[in-house]
Amino acid sequence: MYIYNVTVNIDESVHAEWLVWIENHIPEVLATGRFVSAKMTQVLVKEDMGGVTYSIQYTAKTREDLDDYYKYDAEKLRTDGMQKFADKMLAFRTELKVINEFYPTVNSN
Repeated sequence: MYIYNVTVNIDESVHAEWLVWIENHIPEVLATGRFVSAKMTQVLVKEDMGGVTYSIQYTAKTREDLDDYYKYDAEKLRTDGMQKFADKMLAFRTELKVINEFYPTVNSN
């Protein structure tokens, strides 16, 4: 499994509008068929630059799925947000490879 993480800092002046937009954007990314799930989290550390920071994590089954997203879908989907929010949004992307997942064991005493 691979995680495509997009960290976004959004200016407070467009925060409410961006939240509406991202709630539609995430399903559009999932509709590409390259990812099996997405999770949106708010970063709780206050940034010196201000704004509100989020991490959106898309999970892909294979490296090929992630590569296909870059090849066929990423440019158009990125452009939509960059045009709409331009200088009010800062985003960077990180790829992560899941090595192992751990879950608590259930103790049935």
